Amino acid sequence: MPYRTDGRMTTKKKQILCVGLVCLDVINVVDKFPVEDTDTRCLSQIWQRGGNASNSCTVLALLGAPCGFLGSLAPGHVSDFITDDFESRDINISNIVWQQAGITPSACCIVNLSSGSRTVIVSDMNLCDVTSNDFRKIDLSLYQWIHWEGRNASEQVAMIQQVEQYNATVSAELRITTSVEIEKTREELYQLFGHGDFVFISKDVARHFGFNSASEAVKGLYNRVKPGAYLICAWAEQGADAMGPDGVFHSNAFPPEKLVDTLGAGDTFIAAVLFSLYNGKCIQESLIFGCQIAGRKCGIQGYDGIV
Repeated sequence: MPYRTDGRMTTKKKQILCVGLVCLDVINVVDKFPVEDTDTRCLSQIWQRGGNASNSCTVLALLGAPCGFLGSLAPGHVSDFITDDFESRDINISNIVWQQAGITPSACCIVNLSSGSRTVIVSDMNLCDVTSNDFRKIDLSLYQWIHWEGRNASEQVAMIQQVEQYNATVSAELRITTSVEIEKTREELYQLFGHGDFVFISKDVARHFGFNSASEAVKGLYNRVKPGAYLICAWAEQGADAMGPDGVFHSNAFPPEKLVDTLGAGDTFIAAVLFSLYNGKCIQESLIFGCQIAGRKCGIQGYDGIV
């Protein structure tokens, strides 16, 4: 095996590429949620690189996977902070698309230590997402796995089709595995169900379709994915479920002794599942690993310390 006992790689492998959002998270940690129209002193305030795909890159890098990020940034002080943080974790950002219009988005996050809840207020500065034309410029031969955070879905479908065309020209061992995340309840995103070898859906999406558990959701929505794909749904303290061509799978949750910070727990789960599958583990093992790492993340502030 090309991995040490701590899970980190000892030989070079092709990268995992995450496509989606990066933003600045300004995180305010409080001992209780503030009352409206009052002054509240936070316990701490942290600047942290955020965004679903960006967070997943952080976790992948901590687990020891070679990974890269593809997304948009606008020049400025915020993007300087973001790129410095990417580089400090050895995440490949050579494919970042620098936009000439718009401002790098930011989010004000309130982390409530008494409950572990996280409340996010996003500032969207109309920065364009990467397009299929941007994606066409990357060297697909560098990647073993590409993951899309569902955003501009029509463009992302065109990107996945580019990967499918590439896969048709190479031998089986060189083909790229694809995965997508459908987190938001936006109609445009639902076309992503039919694309990707692994499809992750959120609890919100499952509930939008009328399902009250991850098990119900993966069974009820499985007819939307392409033949042979896996549909995966995490449901916080209830763990996670998956359905694929070889059956239905479940993992219990692994909650921490004390709930500290759930911001990015879903991104952590996805990254850990990808990491496990990328290393050749089966879907059952990968679900368990995803829930274990997500549980560890909920017990710490930020991401350092999950491994």
